[in-house]
Amino acid sequence: MIGITCYARGGHRESFYVPTEYVDAIRLAGGAPMLLPPIEGEADVLEALDALVLPGGGDIDPVHYGDDDYHPSNYDVSPERDAFELALVRAAVRRPGLPLLCICRGMQVLNVALGGDLVQHVPDRFGERVLHRDPERKPVEHPVRLEAGSQIARLVGSTNLVVRSFHHQAVDRLGEGLRPVAWAEDGVIEAVEHVARPWVIALQWHPEHAAVRDARARELFDAFVAAAAAQGNPAPLRAAR
Repeated sequence: MIGITCYARGGHRESFYVPTEYVDAIRLAGGAPMLLPPIEGEADVLEALDALVLPGGGDIDPVHYGDDDYHPSNYDVSPERDAFELALVRAAVRRPGLPLLCICRGMQVLNVALGGDLVQHVPDRFGERVLHRDPERKPVEHPVRLEAGSQIARLVGSTNLVVRSFHHQAVDRLGEGLRPVAWAEDGVIEAVEHVARPWVIALQWHPEHAAVRDARARELFDAFVAAAAAQGNPAPLRAAR
């Protein structure tokens, strides 16, 4: 049972939702996705889960990392989602063995929850030599370099990748227990791992975009769901491929 936190409420008829790529990537890897809207009792929710995914979405309110300068590029800030995910990830990290996969905003939430902070707008710090998001707020592709020997490099089978990203913020000061393991050519940190937890992994890029159509891209999700199954159920569900 894999929990996936929801995007902020929105739409003509307000809804909580998750882009289908996250759900399909988990299903194809043999997991059963459970969508998690913001609720109280975060630690209780974790008792029903074998793993947790923190997906992408809007920006974190900078008040959560002590920054009073609200950058004009910030968008879709949701106090409700911030409060829920920050509390949830702190509880998840305290739960021994719970696999945690954080993607894009999720990586930033993990870092802030553990005491780190963010670069509010990447071009202000790193320039525009590497585009991490199209000016019209569309995904882009760019290369990243992974640390040899990192868990992510082992899972994807390479130390060099071309990734699909869609972000304008980035990890700055690292949260407690985190170490960087991947970088873009401009120096932006593209992935972190927890020094004491083998399955607390965070990526700034979007592996779910390719997971449905690319078997190699699914390897990360296959390993994640297998780690979840090892925590609780004797064998994962198997979705039709």
